[in-house]
Amino acid sequence: MNELERLKNWYVSCCDGRWEHDQGITLESCDNPGWWLKINLKGTGLESKKFLEISDGIGIGGHPAKESWLHCFIKDDRFDGSGDPSRLTQIISIFLDWAGA
Repeated sequence: MNELERLKNWYVSCCDGRWEHDQGITLESCDNPGWWLKINLKGTGLESKKFLEISDGIGIGGHPAKESWLHCFIKDDRFDGSGDPSRLTQIISIFLDWAGA
């Protein structure tokens, strides 16, 4: 099963008639260039699960310092994963592996 299928399955497992109305998943491009994956964790079993920040190629101030970069962290009950255009699959995998999905 590929990462997109795994992410879909995780999303569906969280849908309970309420969660999907106020929470969810957002994927957008960013101007670094790259991707930004945001996953709201409120109301999921992951809400209080520890996550160690992952950072590669990020400089002072949290901005990319190399052509190849990746930054994943949790803040305010939201998983934020961003990276250069080649790292989208890796970002999704980081989340899913941590989520146990």
